[in-house]
Amino acid sequence: MAFPEPKPKKPELPKRLVQNLECKQGAVRAVRFNVDGNYCLTCGSDKSLKLWNPHKGTLLKTYSGHGYEVLDAAGSFDNSQLCSCGADKTVVLWDVASGQVIRKFRGHAGKVNCVQFNEEATVILSGSIDSSVRCWDCRSRRPDPIQILDEAKDGVSSLKVSDYEILSGSVDGRVRRYDLRAGELYSDYVGSPVTSVCFSKDGQCTLAASLDSTLRLLDKDTGELLGEYTGHKNTAYKLDCCLSEKDTHVTSCSEDGKVYFWDLVEGSLMLSLPVGRGVVQSLSFHPSKPGLLTATEGRVQFWREESHVVEEQPPGC
Repeated sequence: MAFPEPKPKKPELPKRLVQNLECKQGAVRAVRFNVDGNYCLTCGSDKSLKLWNPHKGTLLKTYSGHGYEVLDAAGSFDNSQLCSCGADKTVVLWDVASGQVIRKFRGHAGKVNCVQFNEEATVILSGSIDSSVRCWDCRSRRPDPIQILDEAKDGVSSLKVSDYEILSGSVDGRVRRYDLRAGELYSDYVGSPVTSVCFSKDGQCTLAASLDSTLRLLDKDTGELLGEYTGHKNTAYKLDCCLSEKDTHVTSCSEDGKVYFWDLVEGSLMLSLPVGRGVVQSLSFHPSKPGLLTATEGRVQFWREESHVVEEQPPGC
């Protein structure tokens, strides 16, 4: 006799503070989980990049080599390399273990807002205030990019990469998707400067945040508007948005010191989480668990679901 599957538990939201990281690197411009969610990177206005274990609250390494504030960073699929970008117009490839700079890519004409590895970590993609996305070959010694995507009419604020697509958001109010398999460019006009874009986990939708204090969920293939999410405040700053680990909730930073969660399907506001007094500038959702990192001022906080049990560390760990 086959027993019925147990009813799946309702997805929980990360609203319990479990770690508080005083980053000591000026204002934290971005916080990013690594690929498996065991570590995170923080980008500082003091030109430094730091690697942490947010579960234990420990600083593992500091990476110094940028000439001005660091604005974004990403880890490779095997955790052996990092890439970062900043207001010094450079993109930097780092060796995680040694902390050394492997390559410094110069070519952008203004500050570089966002950076991503491709899936194999052979190419770094960077988006800049100079309106271009540049693709850099990590394995070649050539100083120039292998490709420049210059369709944006204003600065590129956000960038995401899937196995065969590049998604970019621009201050010109458009979300652009480059389908590398088909050699096609798809462009959706949002109408307000786009500050953050991301793919849904199932790859069917794109989410875009813009300076009219609205998040929009778009069908990736047709561009149809599937949902709008409002209630937060975003009119002046480049703030992050993302989807929860199971695509059940839409999450956004806000200029009022809170993080907002909406039900993806209903569009209703589920939770506004008080994080701090200042602008919550960056966030990162854990890739597989209900965990959230938030950055406000010089601090990063790690939030978990209410039922989460903090594991006692065995001695010697």
